This record gives sequence, C-alpha cells and structure tokens, in this order.
Amino acid sequence: MLAIEHVSVRFGATRAVDDVTLTVPTGTVTAVLGPSGCGKSSLLRAVAGLEPLAAGSVSFDGADLAQVPTHRRGFAMMFQDGQLFGHLDVGGNVAYALARRGIRGLSAREEVARLLTLVGLAGYAARRPATLSGGEAQRVALARALAATPRLLLLDEPLSALDRSLRERLAADLRRVLVETQTPALLVTHDHDEAFALADRTAVMRAGQLVQEGPTSQVWAHPRDAATAEFLGYDTVLHGPTAREVCRVLAMVPVPQIALRADAMVLDPEGVFTGVVRGSRAGGDGIRVVVQVDGIGESSARVDSGVAPPEGSTVRVSPRPAAIAPIG
Repeated sequence: MLAIEHVSVRFGATRAVDDVTLTVPTGTVTAVLGPSGCGKSSLLRAVAGLEPLAAGSVSFDGADLAQVPTHRRGFAMMFQDGQLFGHLDVGGNVAYALARRGIRGLSAREEVARLLTLVGLAGYAARRPATLSGGEAQRVALARALAATPRLLLLDEPLSALDRSLRERLAADLRRVLVETQTPALLVTHDHDEAFALADRTAVMRAGQLVQEGPTSQVWAHPRDAATAEFLGYDTVLHGPTAREVCRVLAMVPVPQIALRADAMVLDPEGVFTGVVRGSRAGGDGIRVVVQVDGIGESSARVDSGVAPPEGSTVRVSPRPAAIAPIG
C-alpha cells in the first residue's frame, strides 16, 4: 500500500501541495482529480521521487521512501504523450524495460508479444513509433510500463492528448489491463470521465489541498461542497428552501444544498414544477431545452418525445433523482 502522509511540496514561496494525506490500497486504482494548477502533478512527482518533500512522508508497504532514489522505488510512470524512444521500434521500446530486469533473447521476445497482445497491439513489434496513432502510442507506453512489473503505476494525464471517443475506448482497455495484471495505480487527471472510468477511489484536489476522498461513486453522489460539485460537472447548486423543496419532492432527507446535473430535469406533463422554455438544442444525447423553472432557476431538461416545445411556452418538469446529489 502506498501511504502519503501530510505531504507538502514547495516551489520557492509557493506551496504547490499543502499537507496532503492519501493512501492507495493494494490492487486498486486511485485518481487524484483537479483543475490545472491544483498541485496534482506535483504530488505525483513527489511520489515518484522527482520532487523533494517540504514536509511529510511517502512510504510503500510500510517502508519510508525518503532515502530511496527514483529508479529504486519499483514504480513505473506513464505520461500523457507516451514518451516512446523514437530510435527503437515498438518491440524495442517494450523490451527496454525487460532488459533492465535482465530478460533478453527469446524470453524477451515472448514477453514482448504477450504484453502487446494484452494491450491490443499483437503484431506491432516491428512498427516504428512515428507510424503509430496517439492511442496506439499510449498502448505501447502502457506495455513498456507493465514490462517493468512495477509495484505501483503512476499515470500522469495518460489520455488527455486523445480525442474524446478514443479516450473513452482506451480508458476501458486501460482499466481492463490494470485489473487483469492486478497493478495498483495512482492517476492524476483533470477529466471527470477519465477518473470515473478508471478509478476505484477518487481524491479531489483544489489549490494544493485534498478536499474530498473516497470510493469514486460516493464522491460523485455526495460532493463535499458547492465548489467540488461544480468541478465534478453539476450545473446548478440550490440552497435553502429551494433545495429543501426538491428534497421533499424526491423524498430525500432535507439538506441545505443540493447539486443538479445538466439532465436533472425531464419534461413531464404530470411534472411537479412549472417553467418557461428559453431555448433548445439537439446533440448526441438527444434534444434538451433550457427551462426557467419556477422557484429553482434556469435548468436543462431532457425531451423524451423527440420534439422540443417552442420558446416561451409553459411546460412542466420533474426532477431525476440520479442526477441530483446532496452536498455536505
């Protein structure tokens, strides 16, 4: 188990990581999620031994890593751009990590073939990195990282350079490979979908501090505060009487604040709330209308009929429990 205890990282007078405590249990994937500049990459580099600690400790299986250099920690790191060796073919990139373990010759070729098959690139050993797509390059980088049989895999925004559809497919494959190989991993990302697809546990960072941590589904279902809810993709935060009224309608325990996703409302002739249509849009997820809901404010509502009501018309809407979360 990786244990990060009261870790701080400074750059001059700036505290990039501020008193962070976090564990990565054996056999799990933990995502550190936060906006650019929140300190998540600095935390990852500190775990790798690439940044000195201003305070705190990093240990693995109970052994303090303070005096252990990066190359002896038994960790592997995968970056967002793969960083493949351009002078080596795909097989050579993967075999590089094997050679460092003393595996060469036929045994290395067999292991390269096994790892490339594992990441979906069987038969790619002779390809040059320059001929690969972005997704293929990241698969090779993953195979190379796994070839080192790391105690822990560190993932620095590994899918952020890819387009969304490819990112979603590769996230599913990456999760499958990590589970199959039982490789524990610490992922840093700014992308909610990436964290949700890959991680068993999620830690949210803001301004250098850890603001919430827990099972990924629990973090999404119950954000700690309004700022965290908004970062996680909730469009609207309701307060006070309005929040309590929505809780009453949904038979939820009343709370001072609730967060609504963009699809928290659906047009419903028997809906409990009334609103006025302000506009509509069509997208890959169907038709949505913007409704000024009485007592709640502007919200997006899904249109199940396939036909958007005209702008200015009065409609009724119902909230969807799955798209609404209590805060706090």
